[in-house]
Amino acid sequence: MRVEGMVELEGGSFLMGTSDREGPVREVVLEPFAIEPHAVSNERFAEFVAATGHVTEAERFGWSFVFAGLLPDGFPETRALVGAEWWRQVFEADWRRPEGAGSSLEGRGDHPLVHVSWNDARAFCAWSGTRLPREAEWEFAARGGLVQKRFPWGDELEPGGEHRMNVWQGSFPDRNTLADGYFGSAPVDAFPPNGYGLHNTSGNVWEWCEEDFRDPRGVVLGKAIRGGSYLCHHSYCNRYRAAARTSNTADSSSGNTGFRCAANL
Repeated sequence: MRVEGMVELEGGSFLMGTSDREGPVREVVLEPFAIEPHAVSNERFAEFVAATGHVTEAERFGWSFVFAGLLPDGFPETRALVGAEWWRQVFEADWRRPEGAGSSLEGRGDHPLVHVSWNDARAFCAWSGTRLPREAEWEFAARGGLVQKRFPWGDELEPGGEHRMNVWQGSFPDRNTLADGYFGSAPVDAFPPNGYGLHNTSGNVWEWCEEDFRDPRGVVLGKAIRGGSYLCHHSYCNRYRAAARTSNTADSSSGNTGFRCAANL
């Protein structure tokens, strides 16, 4: 199957994981596959909704999680997530209104879709004739051909002082210096691509993958997400590394999670 605009990769063997957090390092062999060069944008998701009438789970639930720092001054008090109080439950927050009532997608058509659940992502893939990437495929593509490097461009976070991804700059969560140029999400094709032509496989928004995420005991905790987001900072979250992974439940959504599509070849 050939899907227009996708990057076709030959697959083969690669070393997946790391020797510390995502260990053990193991050799994985992949069949050829295709993957999109960037996350699905708001503009593209709007086409899907116009064609199908799809209603996202955030819209049906009536709320989603929004980073408190993105809410305007004077925003009404909202329930905070215990242990991560920078996340707020915001009613009427959804993909069209990323910060709730009064917000819009103006100027963000080319930004990654957010407030989308795993189930919503799967619905989009079914419509577009694609699928979500498997974790191994996502990591293989994210590495861009480099072997066991921390980031898609190498081991240095900011080589030569150059920002290569959209993550939190300053002290989290109270001060963002905007040194990388963004507060919140960046366009899906911001920053130079990796060696395979993929943009933003580190930072910007987390990306849903196909598989379940299991803890060391084998208990399913949710669905795997990859890549980190604009909120990642070395002080508490270094999951913007190529091998890093975490999870969320299939019906959950937030202002920093989207997805990109893949396909068989």
